[in-house]
Amino acid sequence: MTFQPGSDLDADTVQERVDTAIEENDVVLFMKGNRLMPQCGYSQRALELVSQYVDDFETVDVLPALSEFREALESHSGWETTPQTYVEGEFIGGSDVLAELDERGELEPTLAGE
Repeated sequence: MTFQPGSDLDADTVQERVDTAIEENDVVLFMKGNRLMPQCGYSQRALELVSQYVDDFETVDVLPALSEFREALESHSGWETTPQTYVEGEFIGGSDVLAELDERGELEPTLAGE
């Protein structure tokens, strides 16, 4: 038996959730899973990187409607992969970009919106 994720969320609902999350949160991380149970290594890494500098940020689990979230996120960032991090409405990147910023000492000020 193959797991086929189904979704009760249509593309318009997902687009609205993505738009609202980006607009209403200083920092938002779209990821597979949630803070307590990241569902992929990249999402876990992004969560760890953001968490070391920011306590109050939003996470959005894309798994309930993966293809719809990919499409909605691509309209904002040009990327359809997750995780994706936004700060003050601006797309920052995924876990690799966050790691590069952290290595250069730029992640903390980036997450602070500087």
